[in-house]
Amino acid sequence: MRCSAVLFLWICATIGLVLALGYSPVTLAQLQATESSATPALEPITPVPGPPAADPLKVALGERLFGDPRLSRGNTHQCSSCHDLRTNGASRNVEDTAPDGSVLSLNTPTIFNSTLNFRFGWEGEFRTLEAQAAASLQNPRIMDSRIDEVVGKLNHDSDVVHQFEEAYGHGPDAPSVLDAIATFERSLVTPSSQFDRWLAGDTAALSAQQLDGYRLFKSLGCVSCHQGVNIGGNLFQRHGIFHPLARAEPQILRVPSLRNVATTAPYFHDGSAPTLDEAVRKMAYAQLDLALTDQQIDDIVAFLRTLTGTYHSRLVGEPR
Repeated sequence: MRCSAVLFLWICATIGLVLALGYSPVTLAQLQATESSATPALEPITPVPGPPAADPLKVALGERLFGDPRLSRGNTHQCSSCHDLRTNGASRNVEDTAPDGSVLSLNTPTIFNSTLNFRFGWEGEFRTLEAQAAASLQNPRIMDSRIDEVVGKLNHDSDVVHQFEEAYGHGPDAPSVLDAIATFERSLVTPSSQFDRWLAGDTAALSAQQLDGYRLFKSLGCVSCHQGVNIGGNLFQRHGIFHPLARAEPQILRVPSLRNVATTAPYFHDGSAPTLDEAVRKMAYAQLDLALTDQQIDDIVAFLRTLTGTYHSRLVGEPR
């Protein structure tokens, strides 16, 4: 009897508190609305931030160096030869060519948002953008040069020397050349994608199909490797877990970012998937042991197309 009385008093107190606070019953529609307006804090993906604060003189100098063929031994190649900032930050080729005309062994990844990766290069060989830039300059398959050669060439250009003096207080040297390139590369982020607007609270930014694709992306397990701000780029993974995916070597790769993925065909480290639909189908089968339906692929691709951000106020991939 005493327990019943205590329970009765607790129920009355609860009802009184609800009435005092003006609470009303939560409807199914309200719950669904709450789910559809999920905030970034509740999602495994976060929006791309704007470019980090940096000295604009160093950024401008780095941009100039990025397009300067004198960084290569024969003055034939520049960073933008393979990383075209007018299109997708990479190239449309399955594999690009080395200075000697031979074919490179790996597909060129986009430079856009690379600063958000935890390691650099397909195999994650480099921990900093400066280290990657130095290795690219010296690699006979990329720029086939030496940093001292580059510095020597630049010191013979009075305009470039003046630009270095303004940005660094002295003429070109190895540390400032690498720092300028890396500073520019850190500015190459592409915020304001359709999906990032949804993450920021714009519930009308995605269509029903795109939302379905995102839900599939999470529920099927794609998000286990492709998450975080860069939707990838933050861990290593073996490819071909259940079935072969692409060329066997290298076996373990840094998971690529899916930012701007709709613009970066062909796909995989060997460029063997010409379309995004084929890449999704192959990835699901090889990595998750799933044979997706055409509708599932269409929905996931619809979501992936919302990941295209902006660079210089234009969508990545738009003609410039």
